[in-house]
Amino acid sequence: MEIEESELKLDPGFADRFDSEDRRPDCQLYLISPPAITPAFVDTLAAALDGGPVAAFQLRLKGIDDHAIAKLAEPIQKLCADRDVAFIVNDSIGLAKRLGADGVHLGQEDGDAREARQILGPSVQIGVTCHDSRHLAMEAGEAGADYVAFGAFYPTTTKQVEHHPDPSILSWWTTLFELPCVAIGGITPDNAAPLVKAGADFLAVSGAVWNAEGGPAAAIAAFEKAIRG
Repeated sequence: MEIEESELKLDPGFADRFDSEDRRPDCQLYLISPPAITPAFVDTLAAALDGGPVAAFQLRLKGIDDHAIAKLAEPIQKLCADRDVAFIVNDSIGLAKRLGADGVHLGQEDGDAREARQILGPSVQIGVTCHDSRHLAMEAGEAGADYVAFGAFYPTTTKQVEHHPDPSILSWWTTLFELPCVAIGGITPDNAAPLVKAGADFLAVSGAVWNAEGGPAAAIAAFEKAIRG
């Protein structure tokens, strides 16, 4: 399969990524929830967002039903709206529709971007996990995804991973395509710089924020410092 650069164009709804000169903007943070949360997590998230700008927040909860997730999501979704942070649901197209989420993030086993678009409509942002595969990323772009995610770039305890791409995949992608790419997997303020330099549009971060010794706000501030160099 060959996909021309012109076939993969940016949907501007996810964030203002390009200015009038079509210059790729600075890397931004994409925050992912810890694997388990309580209703009090909304205060923890608020503290994290106090640490610096975050473009998106993904609610990623495993092992509980959609009803329980929806109940936990309500105050989090409101906080994200108040802070102008995109609220993304992991895995479930149905739950994203039920919540009226800003977007859905799909693994390779979670459905097709075309199907998600048909169900969720034109304005919802769709992301697709592409591991270390250029082919999967091009397929996702062709299917109408709004961003692609590569990783895990570093060892992580957040989830089991089999794929470990080289940062050069980010450079390849951003050189050829306008569609944004997300770097994910074990990213910390100390190891983020090579991914930013390689061209990541977003850094997806989780454990390094929620488990930070100085607290989530300090971690976000440290990431921002690492991004800005």
